[in-house]
Amino acid sequence: MNKVYACIDGHAGAVSVIDWSAWASRRLDAPLELLHVLERAVDSATADYTGAIGLGAQEALLQRLGELDAARGQLAQEAGRQMLAAGQAHALAAGVSACSTRLRHGELVDAALEIEPQARLFVLGQHHRDPRPVRRHLDHHLERLIRAVQRPVLVSTGAFAVPERFAIAYDGSATAQRAVERVAQSPLLAGLPAELVMAGRDTAAHREALATAQQHLKAAGFTVSTTLLDGEPEQQLPAHLKAVGASLLVIGAYGHTRIREWIVGSTTTALLRVSEIPVLVLR
Repeated sequence: MNKVYACIDGHAGAVSVIDWSAWASRRLDAPLELLHVLERAVDSATADYTGAIGLGAQEALLQRLGELDAARGQLAQEAGRQMLAAGQAHALAAGVSACSTRLRHGELVDAALEIEPQARLFVLGQHHRDPRPVRRHLDHHLERLIRAVQRPVLVSTGAFAVPERFAIAYDGSATAQRAVERVAQSPLLAGLPAELVMAGRDTAAHREALATAQQHLKAAGFTVSTTLLDGEPEQQLPAHLKAVGASLLVIGAYGHTRIREWIVGSTTTALLRVSEIPVLVLR
């Protein structure tokens, strides 16, 4: 469990993913590996036409479709290799001491689960972000990977900038407390000013929970403040984080059952959807 894995594809956000991965690799003193997964695309050129032979399709046409499919696969592999090579050069130029590459066929989640025993952190980008505070519907690959793996996942947004301060979304739950403990134990965010932010009613219990978490981080050497916001996290946090200039949001992942999430929605998913800054998801 010592590598930072950057999951990259052909989207514009791949450079940001590599930059965040390089930053994390240096902070954790861990080698970096770039992962690109070639998933099979089903379209008019690659579909199975064997059932159409009886409808008059010619054998030569089927053979030609097969050749196009093979050529498409070879081009995708070559494009993937070139993208990984360019990403490797970019990471080394960013100061990473060791950077390898990995090209896989199949599904991203399957590849992530296979390499998870060697992983310390996964980094990937979100392909779209909806500013509406709706609780469901996140980037399909992103949500599947976060739910599948047990390692931390850093989700990049926009262009990379070296983080200067971070915030932890804290609700007093066991999941949030584990996130605080993981932050306290890791060198990833050491030395950065922190803020514990809770969204909810202003009660003595909430303030006591914030104070306890604050003391935990102070004992680990962090300079940390606390804020209690009135309202729902996905409605109040984005504006607050923007106002205070937070560079990174830390959240715990999916602390409730899938049945409860199906009924009332997941705060984790909602925050990932609306956050304008990168999010570090901790299990």
